[in-house]
Amino acid sequence: MKKITLLAAVVVAISFASCRKDRTCECTDTSGGVTYVTTTKVKSTKKDATSWCDAANGSKSTTTANGVTLPNGSTTQTCKIK
Repeated sequence: MKKITLLAAVVVAISFASCRKDRTCECTDTSGGVTYVTTTKVKSTKKDATSWCDAANGSKSTTTANGVTLPNGSTTQTCKIK
């Protein structure tokens, strides 16, 4: 009986570990003293969402503020899962 209970507990733990949930990837761009924060929701496992979010780290982006577009590659993103 103890083996069945232990096995059931392990199965439940594994099922929670690979659960697909809404995860939030937050990216921060800083340029000229102005910080822009962008959040994106991803429905995924924690591992896949972290990989997806980490892929955006260091990417260059074009930023538009008050109708002024900064040159392409003017900011570098820092992204992490929240």
